[in-house]
Order: sequence, then C-alpha cells, then structure tokens
Amino acid sequence: MKLQLLSDLHQETESFAPEPAPDAELLVLAGDIDSTWKAFDAFRGWPVPIIFVAGNHEFDGRELNDAWPALRARCESLGITMLERETCVRSGADGRRIRFAGTVRWCDFDLFGEAQRDKSMRAGSYFMKVQRSTLNGEVFAAPQVRDEALACRAWLADTLAAPDDADATVVITHFGPSLRSADPRYGSQAGTASFCNADDDLLPGADLWIHGHVHCRHDYTVAHAGGTTRVVCNARGHTKRGESAGYDALRVIAV
Repeated sequence: MKLQLLSDLHQETESFAPEPAPDAELLVLAGDIDSTWKAFDAFRGWPVPIIFVAGNHEFDGRELNDAWPALRARCESLGITMLERETCVRSGADGRRIRFAGTVRWCDFDLFGEAQRDKSMRAGSYFMKVQRSTLNGEVFAAPQVRDEALACRAWLADTLAAPDDADATVVITHFGPSLRSADPRYGSQAGTASFCNADDDLLPGADLWIHGHVHCRHDYTVAHAGGTTRVVCNARGHTKRGESAGYDALRVIAV
C-alpha cells in the first residue's frame, strides 16, 4: 500500500494547500493539522481514504473531555477516520491487508529514564502552558499528560502483542517513539522528552511507525530480532523558523 504522509501543517498560522499525491492509496495525517480545526475542510472529498491521529495542538485551549467527541464528529463529517487507541484494517491495491494502530501517545517524560523524569517534566511544563488545555476542568499539566501517555502506551503495547491476521502493521502516533526521532537542533536536552518517548521496545510490533511533532523529517530503520521497523516522520513545521524548507508534501512511501 502506498501512503502519503502529512503532519504538523499548523494551518492556524501557516498558509499551505494540501494536494493529493497522484499515486497514493491512503493519506495519513499524523497530527497538528490546525488548532482551530478549520483547515480540516481541505480534506473533504479527498480521492483516497484518510486516517488521522490527533496532535497536541488539536487541543489548544480546549477541555479534552469535550474536544475528543467534537473532533471525532468533525472528522466523521468530512469522511476522515480518526484513531485514538483504536485500530482499523485497510487493503491495498495489491490485496495486502494493513492494520493501522493509532494514538496521540502523549509524552510520559521517561525518554531519558526515571532518574531524569522530574527534570523532563519541569521542562515540559512550558509546552503545557503554550497548549492551555484542561482535563476534567483542571490544567492539563505535566502530571496529567504523563497519566494520559501511560494509558496510551499500555493500550499500544497490548495491541501490538495481540495476534492478528493482517499482512503488516502500521503504528501512527503524534509523538516520536525513540530518541532517534529527536530534532537534531535540540538533541538530548530535557525538553526533547516532550517530543519523543522511549518506545524502542515496542518497535518490533510494527512494520512501519509514522509520527509527527518534531518539525523535522526522519526516515530510519531499526533492526531487531523480529526483523526491521521503519520509522518515518514527514512533518512540515513553521515557515518563519525555516522548518518547511524543502518539504515534500507529495511524498509517498510503501508498506
């Protein structure tokens, strides 16, 4: 199956017109499309199926308990399949059945281990202030984000461990699954734990892992006892920071 990948379009501030890749069979939106949700209209009537996993900025200034059902309804009205701790199976033109497992997979701040968790959470408090979200009426701060992240991880671990009859498994998360996915501009500083998780042990459960969030592009392969897992990020980012330079919005990868 040939997949077109888009993420981190940030249409709340960016001017970008997405176009279908001519040879794509499915479009994956890996989060941070538009914090206002208005730009989702651009995907109405898209010529191939769309699978969407939300990013953190889809919840800017919102109460999560209200935002989740509203965002799902918005996607359904546009014919977009939204996954949050859910799976779906789609068949490619070659007849192969591909299982997609999707979740935001919020950051649990354990990227550098338990000993660095408090430091990472302190660094992460800045990003939570930018997001300005609430959960159950309380500020969606680092401890609450970690709780949500651990629930996402538990679901993903159980899902990847369960038997299935698909020909391949694709994981879609907004947050990166490994320090390998860190933005090279920031590397191993504490704030990177707000962008990536230490999910390296889950990689063997996937043939392909797609993510966004880091505002740079990645395409690397991780070898393990079960074979290899390809990790791809095709995030656009912000023009004013030079992150969108050279962005290939029509890029297609095969799984």
